[in-house]
Amino acid sequence: MSDYSVPLPKERWMYETMVKIRHYEETMVEVYTEGKTPVFNIGAGTVPGEMHLASGQEPAAVGVCAHLTPEDTVTAPHRPHHIAIAKGVQLDRMTAEIFGKITGLGKGKGGHMHLFDPDVKFSCSGIVGAGMPQAAGAALAAKMKKKNHVAVAFAGEGAANAGAFHETLNLASLWKLPLIVVIEDNRYGISVPKENSTAVETNAVRGSAYGIPGYHVKGNDPLKMYRVSEEAVNRARKGEGPSLIEIETDRLLGHFQGDPELYREEGEVERLKEKDPIQRLKQQLLDRGVQPTDLETMEHRSRQAVDQAYAYARDSQYPKAEDALDDVFAPTFQ
Repeated sequence: MSDYSVPLPKERWMYETMVKIRHYEETMVEVYTEGKTPVFNIGAGTVPGEMHLASGQEPAAVGVCAHLTPEDTVTAPHRPHHIAIAKGVQLDRMTAEIFGKITGLGKGKGGHMHLFDPDVKFSCSGIVGAGMPQAAGAALAAKMKKKNHVAVAFAGEGAANAGAFHETLNLASLWKLPLIVVIEDNRYGISVPKENSTAVETNAVRGSAYGIPGYHVKGNDPLKMYRVSEEAVNRARKGEGPSLIEIETDRLLGHFQGDPELYREEGEVERLKEKDPIQRLKQQLLDRGVQPTDLETMEHRSRQAVDQAYAYARDSQYPKAEDALDDVFAPTFQ
């Protein structure tokens, strides 16, 4: 039975965006391995460096971003692609950045953990918890300028044990900032299970320590995430202060590409795939009367956009070596 409390256009957008995210990440799995065989070399290949993918975590991103505008700020962690896509980051330039090309968002100098798109106010960081204080700063700026904007900080459940999480929530509550902190609980901080690192069963209860609502979304459900996020965003826009959301989500891939995943129980990933949120949302749309041909059109449009972005990145040029220090703050020596 589908949830009719979510407007159908929003549900359709969430489905199409989730398909786009999944296709993007699955394509990156293939692209990332280019040039890294037969012996894995993290610095080699089409996309050198670490790669953290978000297949399975799509509901966390679309459920929130369905309520946001380009003027709302979003900060993401080192696993950022799903959030960037849901926020509307330019897909061609994002992919070019990941490839290290001159046409990228940061002229190829940032890579996949340092994506910045000021047109939609999106950024991410490879430092655990670093985006939360920055989002609080954006929320403070919006409040001081009397703008009806909100800021959203995404982080993993491991980051909720970092000082930045607590300091951010304390000040955000004290100053009643229009901030939403979203914790993506995929049950692992790298390879450490949540129960071995966190004293509480759900980080949502930590909201009460700062006098703010704490929401717990079970089952990696995009529709539940939509409804909870709607309440949190509306509170923020009305000047009622911050909220904390934790969603139970699933990481279908390793912490990074090349992760042997020895910490997983046998058959764990297969069990997670059996409750794929994309397939569940597809069935819910069919229950609402959306035609299969309509869904096929949405799926084709999503995959076409992703394929075009990868082609754009491949065709783009690398930066020139002599441009390495351009756009970089560096001391001047006499």
